[in-house]
Amino acid sequence: MTNFKRVGYTPRIKKSREGKVLAQRIHMSVFKAQRVIDQIRGRSYEETLMILELMPYRASYPILKLVYSAAANANHNMGLNKADLFISKAEVNRSTIVKKLRPRARGRSYPIKRPMCHITIVVKEKSKSFLDPSKI
Repeated sequence: MTNFKRVGYTPRIKKSREGKVLAQRIHMSVFKAQRVIDQIRGRSYEETLMILELMPYRASYPILKLVYSAAANANHNMGLNKADLFISKAEVNRSTIVKKLRPRARGRSYPIKRPMCHITIVVKEKSKSFLDPSKI
């Protein structure tokens, strides 16, 4: 049995300075959540909070809670300042569909399909060159 040695191998240490949150099985349509997610992707943390608080959609409240949670994770786990955060990744994925039956007249039944989705939000700290235009 031979023992191979990797030449020039240096282990990669991932230093990701980000806060992330994943909410699974949210009772909401993917398209309704996607309408709200598209508005906040790439925006700063404070701007995102203002947008979500003023949006009239029902999907904005669970997404607002997720943004709060992602910022709290970044602040607590990585020691990042909430004022310097922005939404780097926000996506909605389809989940299972809950199927129920509603009783109808003459002993018939009518199917009810309640869609669910998974929502992922990642916040990162703005780089110093992004904050200072003289570094560009």
